[in-house]
Amino acid sequence: MKKLLTFTALGTILAAAQVQAAGYHLREQSAAAQGNAYAGATAGAENLSYAYFNAASITRQKGTNINVGGTYIAPKAEMKNVRDAGGHRDPDSHNVVHAAVAPNMAISHQLNDKAFIALALNVPFGMITKYDEDWAGREHGVTSKIISATFTPMAAYKVTDKLSLGAGLQIQYLKAKLTNGGRYPSSMGVRSLSSSVQGDAVDFGWQLSSMYEFNEKTRVGLSYRSKVQHKLKGKNRIRDEQTGTFLTDGSQSISAHLNTPAMLSMGVFHQINDKWSVMAEYQRVFWSSFRDLYIRYKSNDALVGGQGVREKWRDTNFWAVGASYQIDNQWKLRLGMAYDQAAVRLQHRTPRIPDSDRLWYSAGLNYQYNEHLSFDVAYTYIYAHKAHLDTALTGNKGKNVTADYTNSVQLFGLSLNYKF
Repeated sequence: MKKLLTFTALGTILAAAQVQAAGYHLREQSAAAQGNAYAGATAGAENLSYAYFNAASITRQKGTNINVGGTYIAPKAEMKNVRDAGGHRDPDSHNVVHAAVAPNMAISHQLNDKAFIALALNVPFGMITKYDEDWAGREHGVTSKIISATFTPMAAYKVTDKLSLGAGLQIQYLKAKLTNGGRYPSSMGVRSLSSSVQGDAVDFGWQLSSMYEFNEKTRVGLSYRSKVQHKLKGKNRIRDEQTGTFLTDGSQSISAHLNTPAMLSMGVFHQINDKWSVMAEYQRVFWSSFRDLYIRYKSNDALVGGQGVREKWRDTNFWAVGASYQIDNQWKLRLGMAYDQAAVRLQHRTPRIPDSDRLWYSAGLNYQYNEHLSFDVAYTYIYAHKAHLDTALTGNKGKNVTADYTNSVQLFGLSLNYKF
């Protein structure tokens, strides 16, 4: 029985890793940058929200500034043609991925003509997927919920009139809740069970950034955010669905090393004239840094086993182009589009994350109420390429299941900017 419990817990924790590796990085950290589909986010520096993408950009925020915003993320994932290994057909599902809100805020202060400091709070990773408890792929995953929050103190220094350098310390909290179904043999025949794991961790990373202003109209930005190496710790509970009894009482603890990826971003911003500006962005997300996962199990503080698994994820690229039009002294229109690669290919796709390559289409408005107060709103439609799932290709334990996914996301961003 102990081997059974260990095996089931392993399968659940592995699903947590696949959630991260599938590329659920939340770029939604700035309503202003969202309006341009994050084109030029590393070089934009139009308000304090851009500090998440480039710490050096705060040298353009004179005095004391506050930015408060959030994005409502409304995904839609339809699952069709669901079949198990025996050819049994499950009903279609139209609500696999759930909506969420990603808040962000920052405050900055100018110390002198050259030195600036800031504090930022962001939600850079997160997702929620949920299937029916009795669906055909329940052994591969039922509920997956990832929540993160990153608190970043940062500083920037204006080395010359053209060059600014910045750095930040990432203090990142990560929490996961995952459930799945399973089966095990007993004296009463094959029994159905459900497994639930919850774990969290706080760990650290860093950010280095630079910005070079060729002149008042043209600037480029470069930024690198390190990976954060998390050691999740938590408990697992396994329940017999026939009797309603728990096969574990929560005394078996689980720990696993899990990385959020490093990111390299490059952006350019150019103001053509008093009305038009153009921008572009490239980002490399190093999902392949998560090469393996080693699970340790303890029961009543005694080590009862461990197991390592090698993973197969790839680094991804993000490209974006955008333009802004100054309508009048108060209103600015933003437009942008982007292409975003998925981290998981067909042979490694799981029900936890029905991910695929995506196209972004964005629009936004900036309203300058007065010299101190401004607002940004943005809307984005993300079209995801159709994704096919075949768990027989992944090598994961559990009954094989196939399905087709049609995914899309709508983003609604809003922020307030205030200069003292």
